[in-house]
Amino acid sequence: MRDAAPPISPPCRDLLDLVQWLSPAFPLGGFAYSHGLEWAIAAREVSCAASLRRWLAAALEHGAGRNDAILCSLALRGHDPLELAELAEALAPTRERLEELRAMGVAFSRTLGALSGRALAPMAVPVAIGALGRDMALAPASVIALMLQAFAGNLVTIAVRFVPLGQTEGQQVLAALHPTVLDVAAFAATATRDDLGGAFLRGDMASAWHETLETRIFRT
Repeated sequence: MRDAAPPISPPCRDLLDLVQWLSPAFPLGGFAYSHGLEWAIAAREVSCAASLRRWLAAALEHGAGRNDAILCSLALRGHDPLELAELAEALAPTRERLEELRAMGVAFSRTLGALSGRALAPMAVPVAIGALGRDMALAPASVIALMLQAFAGNLVTIAVRFVPLGQTEGQQVLAALHPTVLDVAAFAATATRDDLGGAFLRGDMASAWHETLETRIFRT
């Protein structure tokens, strides 16, 4: 008779929950949102693995990735999530980005409510993850890093389909972004509200110009 399996530790259970929430299989509809990347690809500003890596690194270090990381960190450290959710909406630079933020927030709260049986007010996904992550036995920087990895991973899959890039090239881009993800997560773990803000103007403009594309595959 086999010995009983050792019990699964709380950090492992928490990690499984977080990975599930951030998985492409979790029905957020992220595959429909390019975050302005579709315009950049159509304009040939992103046309290869190297230009994709540069674009995503800028988004992580100076754009939405940075702000999402800080908002998640503030929620993890006990700040009012509803207030942070309003701040997240105020930071959306364009109509499309605001619609993306709201739609994914509604999908996240609806699915999580169905899984857990507890009500969660719709809010920006990074804020919701931070609020839920308070009770997890995971380091804040780890929660933030996994969230940023999912953000970058979704955009890589979009580029793989639309540039197009090979699957291996896409994974090489994502792997090359790991140091950036870790650096941003480490910074955000102790960041304050005063650190919010960004300077990825090309990405913000791309999301505005996306509205005028004659042919669009993605919603943003």
